[in-house]
Amino acid sequence: MTATQAPKPRRKSASTTPRSRTRAAVPRKKKQPAAQLTDIAVAALEDMKAVNVKVIDVRKLTDVTDTMIVATGTSDRHVRSIADRVVERCRLAGYRPYGMEGEREGEWVLVDLQDVVVHVMLPRIREFYGLEKLWELRPGRAGPAQA
Repeated sequence: MTATQAPKPRRKSASTTPRSRTRAAVPRKKKQPAAQLTDIAVAALEDMKAVNVKVIDVRKLTDVTDTMIVATGTSDRHVRSIADRVVERCRLAGYRPYGMEGEREGEWVLVDLQDVVVHVMLPRIREFYGLEKLWELRPGRAGPAQA
């Protein structure tokens, strides 16, 4: 090697390379139990003056969710506003909603919070589908009631 030539970089052998550290994923916040999430959703519904709020425990009926909340809005704009407030309150509490359906039409908006599903409907839609009758556990039945 002469004085004008730079030395060649050395290759590191496998034995001298430091081991990469893997870090376990740390959640930003612990998953909130269904009871706390239900309280957040019900408070948002009451704040927006939702009518006839009904909380249904469906743990024995389905594996999809733990709790369903059914509420009524007075107009399509009111239904959309109620659903938006539920989503807003959940986000402020550190919980990200899984999805929201029906906000465009505003007759029936579903907010999926994973452990809790919120249905906000117009009165005629709620009466037509009768979700309370469908999901209430009746004595002597192992599954949802047949509508």
